[in-house]
Amino acid sequence: MFAEIESAVQLRQSSLRSCIVSWSARFPDPIALPAGGKLATLQDAGEYITRLPKQAHDTPPWQNAMHVLIQAAEYDGPIEFARLGMLQALFPKGTPVYHSVDKDPKWRNRYKLVRDQ
Repeated sequence: MFAEIESAVQLRQSSLRSCIVSWSARFPDPIALPAGGKLATLQDAGEYITRLPKQAHDTPPWQNAMHVLIQAAEYDGPIEFARLGMLQALFPKGTPVYHSVDKDPKWRNRYKLVRDQ
């Protein structure tokens, strides 16, 4: 009977370990930092946040980023949410992440429409 209980406990522990994503999980696409460098894993992102000055660390975007990182690493949350939280904290609203060629306005006003001639 003791062996059955022990095997059940081991099975439960192994199934719990398989559900939890570790801090070494990698982002689908590494996050490029504004000052250069990349964050490839959840652990890299967590260490980056902890190295921030206290005033910046206590702001809502960084608190949210840390929350979603913990959710992804310890509670099997979506890693993509952690990536998006980091991107929102690194690049606040109004700061472009990249310049898209598709949205380049140079083509505008080059040609007049037939109805406007």
